[in-house]
Amino acid sequence: MKVLIITYYWPPAGGSGVQRWLKFVKYLQNFDIEPIVYTVDNANYPKEDNSLINEIPKNVTVLKQPIWEPTDLLFWKKKNQQKSDVSNAVNNGLLSFIRGNFFIPDPKVFWVKSSVKYLNKYLKDNKVDVIISTGPPHSMHLIAQKLKQKNKIKWIADFRDPWTDLYYNNEFKQLSFAKKRNLKLEASVFKNADCILTVSNSLKKDFAKKATRVEVITNGFDDEVLRNNSVRLNKKFSFSYIGLLPKQSNPKLLFRVLKNLCVENTDFKNDLELNFIGDISEDVRQEIEANNLLENTNFSGYVSHIDAIKFQKKAQVLLLLIPDVEKSEGILTGKLFEYLTAKRPILAMGSENGDLSEILENTNAGVVVGFRNEIKLTSEITKLYQQYKLGNLQVDSINIEQYHRKELTKNLSEIIKNL
Repeated sequence: MKVLIITYYWPPAGGSGVQRWLKFVKYLQNFDIEPIVYTVDNANYPKEDNSLINEIPKNVTVLKQPIWEPTDLLFWKKKNQQKSDVSNAVNNGLLSFIRGNFFIPDPKVFWVKSSVKYLNKYLKDNKVDVIISTGPPHSMHLIAQKLKQKNKIKWIADFRDPWTDLYYNNEFKQLSFAKKRNLKLEASVFKNADCILTVSNSLKKDFAKKATRVEVITNGFDDEVLRNNSVRLNKKFSFSYIGLLPKQSNPKLLFRVLKNLCVENTDFKNDLELNFIGDISEDVRQEIEANNLLENTNFSGYVSHIDAIKFQKKAQVLLLLIPDVEKSEGILTGKLFEYLTAKRPILAMGSENGDLSEILENTNAGVVVGFRNEIKLTSEITKLYQQYKLGNLQVDSINIEQYHRKELTKNLSEIIKNL
């Protein structure tokens, strides 16, 4: 059985967007499914991680076609310059407006026509049983939809994030025509795909209002996080956040609570260490400075996936910060599942009744504190600090095997075969 996977993010792309389908491709052949990947030939990825190239199975066919990226002309990028991701990319009002109203659903829309032409020709000579598209960027779904119409092949549309309800859409200041166009395109994908795949139960509940069949396969972790590399814990009482941190996730309450605890307890101030590894919004940096926490804070910038795992394992406490937006209950960041394997306490800020809270409770891996629950946050940090001072700050997470990428791919293979 063969599946054609249409994805914009593929090694050497770095960041979270590449992990999901790279790992599915890695394990699909174990379940008698041959993946064929279609991706871009000259992508201008915000972040790159060349080490991920080694994870692509040697016998997998990867088809590539060039893409024209209008963002090269219009946006914040210069050649050879380290590029920012969503955390800072939407700070320019005019460029965000252009992005939201002239490139619908996204700037990758200019790749649709040439991709459909190329893949229709490929499918004439190469039999494929199922097409899978993954977004964002949601233009990937438009390619798949046209291929399905022409070739009568089953189609799975994978939504790693929502389309019209994506939390940073508000930054694009979309006019009514752009909103209507996005809604129309989204509705067409939901109607015509044979299966909608997504990453959380809350998103499934939302999507089920628009689509006939919706399935959930969460993100997960793979073998590299399970290797017993000898990593020493940070000596200080460290809170580490690894990954992209947009302004919508700026934990103002956390910084205020930490500031108050520093004022009340000199030992706490001397022991405290904040580590941010990845692309961090300027709003977050400013909030840290406003709360006099700059001297306690380290910014490491973007690192490779392997180095990110090391940072996870040596943290005293792992920070998980969910965007404080409408429908935040369904947001499950990919890093959560790797955090589970680090055997370090997870302190999360998000909805106390969402998918994240349920998973942390079932795995005994940490706690979620509501966005404005100052009393609980102060109590949880104080408790963690007391354990740190006694030398017994640790956690034994349970029930995490279900989130191994191989197990998740098994679930995916069953969905594919049952279409």
